[in-house]
Amino acid sequence: MTEKQIIETNRNVIRLFTVMGILLSVGLAYYTYQIGYNEILSGTQALIFRMGILGPIIFILLQMSQVIYPIVPGGIILIIAPLLFGNLWGFILSFIGVTLGSIANFFLARRFGKTFVRAFVQEETYQKYYAILTKGKRFDIFLGVAFAFPGFPDDFLCMLAGITAMTFNRFMKIYLWTKPLKLFVYGIGGASITDWFMRYLGL
Repeated sequence: MTEKQIIETNRNVIRLFTVMGILLSVGLAYYTYQIGYNEILSGTQALIFRMGILGPIIFILLQMSQVIYPIVPGGIILIIAPLLFGNLWGFILSFIGVTLGSIANFFLARRFGKTFVRAFVQEETYQKYYAILTKGKRFDIFLGVAFAFPGFPDDFLCMLAGITAMTFNRFMKIYLWTKPLKLFVYGIGGASITDWFMRYLGL
């Protein structure tokens, strides 16, 4: 298999899982509509409580895997966390999971190189951001801005950072200074809006 064929095969697999994730999300939304938001939420919380420490651990691993290999549409798990665990613990568990996933992306890209990174996005997207990272310290600044504000492919940029000369310490400094606030606002803000909307609909 040529490099181009490997990349295209990986992209097709990712597309397939993405479609499956969307269908699963739609199915869960319909199920929630049929059963009721409060019933689903309280039932899931009770299940997690019965699992003990295993519940949060499974959630962290799920959040981590979502960063490395996104299946469910972005941000859904981040929003679910405060609904299930409360604002504080929801944020903490999401932060741990996203951070572990981001670190994994950095080192996977460093280990497997451009072929691995290019498999996760369209070629146009890769070339667009690759052009930015080749401009020295501009990529450091751009990475910080991307981590701090919505609308950027954060997970992909973690991979992109892994194929640069950026040290892991530098990567983590940028990440820890910028990413937590966005995770906090996105997760808790999204959860609050979701909760209000569901209750407004009377679900």
